[in-house]
Amino acid sequence: MTTMAADTRLAPERAESASDIRRHELAAFLRSRRERITPEQVGLARGRRRRTPGLRREEVAQLSAVGVTWYTWLEQARDIQVSVQVLDALARALLLDPSERAHLFALAGAADPAPGTECPAVTPALRTMLEQLDPIPACVQNSRYDVLAYNRTYARLLCDLDAVAPEDRNCLLLAFTHDDWRASIVDLPEVTRMMAAKFRASMAGHLAEPAWKALVHRLEERSPEFREVWERHEVVDQRGRTKYIRNAHVGLLHVEHVNLWLGPSSGPRLVSYPPVDARTRDRLEELHRLASDAA
Repeated sequence: MTTMAADTRLAPERAESASDIRRHELAAFLRSRRERITPEQVGLARGRRRRTPGLRREEVAQLSAVGVTWYTWLEQARDIQVSVQVLDALARALLLDPSERAHLFALAGAADPAPGTECPAVTPALRTMLEQLDPIPACVQNSRYDVLAYNRTYARLLCDLDAVAPEDRNCLLLAFTHDDWRASIVDLPEVTRMMAAKFRASMAGHLAEPAWKALVHRLEERSPEFREVWERHEVVDQRGRTKYIRNAHVGLLHVEHVNLWLGPSSGPRLVSYPPVDARTRDRLEELHRLASDAA
């Protein structure tokens, strides 16, 4: 009689999921930040029996007003949900700098309700590139149409951008609400419709993020035109094309809209407007001279 040998091969271990990896990274990051802070840095007494380097878990919980057990679970990489309010409190308690704070929220898979004003995408080298592109108008935008940096020619292309408050330097907002910007756009209804459609396509990956929702709310409050276009639910991808701009200083410009992605296609991009013809090239050079004289 022949007996079959038992199959002793082990089933392959379950592959660690992305969320598992992120939870363990978050746990390790919190632990490392906790251990580097001395009690004196946060106004606590050191005491005589301190064996833990840095702060104790209960001290972090106290400083951030969360339960000790709950915080311990975070450092143990338990599968629990973390609110943005708790993340904000932890960032403050652990004295995180802007880069560390951004990393904390990224590991938690949450949108920071109070992101730093500095944009890591705009490096000194990128600013130099913008300057060297003059007289070609160029700027750096994120996928939400925020203008993060720009050169002198771009500053006078559609309006006096330097006179616009930094928090209002958003191309979508300006296209629907700023009189000078709107006056510079030839075929305004088509341009604004396409911008809204591109914005909706980009927003699909950011639906829960406060900054995106706040911009939509602001536009809906200030622009009936935006409300009407937004309700169409149109979407298009980001692509360049030639366009005409009616500049207040040098007249009609015929330019190519060029996007140079600085990372994933949903992230920041360098936007430039090289001239299509010789007349536009001459007019852009004149616009750059005017902008330089005004600087």
